[in-house]
Amino acid sequence: MQVSVIGSSTATPESEEYLFAYRLGQILGERGITVVCGGRGGVMEAVCKGAKEKGGTTVGILPSYTGEDGNEFLDIKINTGMGWNRNPIVVASGEFVIAVGGSYGTLSEIAYSFILGKKVFGYKTHKVDGIVEIEKPEDIFKYLYQ
Repeated sequence: MQVSVIGSSTATPESEEYLFAYRLGQILGERGITVVCGGRGGVMEAVCKGAKEKGGTTVGILPSYTGEDGNEFLDIKINTGMGWNRNPIVVASGEFVIAVGGSYGTLSEIAYSFILGKKVFGYKTHKVDGIVEIEKPEDIFKYLYQ
């Protein structure tokens, strides 16, 4: 299984969003679920770091042609040269999407998620109809396996 995790590229290690994404990555890694993200810093770095610490696999769909913008916790770098235009690829690559915070880039990914018929979970993200709000990373599983 692959899950797309989207969110703030500016979340700092002390922020709630970063800590949430880090714990989310640990949980996904423990369950052998591959993390797909935009591959950069903030939430993307945090989820990859958590997943790697628990033996998970991480994939970054990067905006550059060279991959120098990828975080150090990526197993697979997909260099697109597409900038923000890679956003639909990020969300299309997961069986469902988890949004953690974020700004306009995350909002566009949420929109693409719904266009593609993906289930979207959200933690402190945009208030959009259809997003299942969660308070802790473990919550996604009670919704998925009903």
